[in-house]
Amino acid sequence: MTGLLDLVPLPLLVLAASIAVGAGVVKGATGFAFPMIMISTLGSFLPPQIALAALIVPTVVTNGFQAFREGPAAAWDAVRAHWLFVLVVSICLILSAQLVGLLDPRVIFLAIGVPITLFAIFQLGGWRLRITPGSKRKVEISAAAFAGAVGGFSGVWGPPTVAYLTALDTPKTEAVRTQGVIFGLSSILLLLAHMNSGVLNAQTWPLSLAMVVPALLGLKIGQGLQDSMDQVRFRRFTLIVLVVAGLNLIRRALAG
Repeated sequence: MTGLLDLVPLPLLVLAASIAVGAGVVKGATGFAFPMIMISTLGSFLPPQIALAALIVPTVVTNGFQAFREGPAAAWDAVRAHWLFVLVVSICLILSAQLVGLLDPRVIFLAIGVPITLFAIFQLGGWRLRITPGSKRKVEISAAAFAGAVGGFSGVWGPPTVAYLTALDTPKTEAVRTQGVIFGLSSILLLLAHMNSGVLNAQTWPLSLAMVVPALLGLKIGQGLQDSMDQVRFRRFTLIVLVVAGLNLIRRALAG
């Protein structure tokens, strides 16, 4: 505990735990946005690599709970349905995670924030992106490659994945389960990659572990909210969260 407080003073640790609860609520309700909220808020008072380390373990754990909420069989169905997306995300995430520190984080945040914000605003305005059977494979690979690449740099791979599933009009329960599986596998790879990159080390492991319980508390609350929403409300709420998240990423990019 002393080592943890040497890394993050108690007031900031309490603030970080509170943020983890809030991020868990949003994830429980929509199926995504936990690492996005964590990195964008923790990064405002912690060094970027410490903020990234803090979100890794709770991201793995919350994704596991989300993926297996309906049992292993349902989770396996999601893997079979989206195996190519999972494979491409995984490869790109492993490769890009080794380059952390070489790119300006502002560029990454801007590259994620602008297209995701525009996509969500247009969708809320009534425009619907339709993916034809002939273009599905190309769109799937492109979205997965983008999600994996930016995920390795920033720990944020949710928006491209959610945008893709939204464009497919994926039903609520299936969308949340699929996100849990995709994000779960990706977050395990992120954990392994950053054990190798040095982001997760003897100093930062305790911080990441300390975020697990508050994150699970928030997840439980959020899942209750999700259960009360029908498909239309779920989709609209998801798009609103995408807009807010995208704008926050743009803010971080412009603010430096």
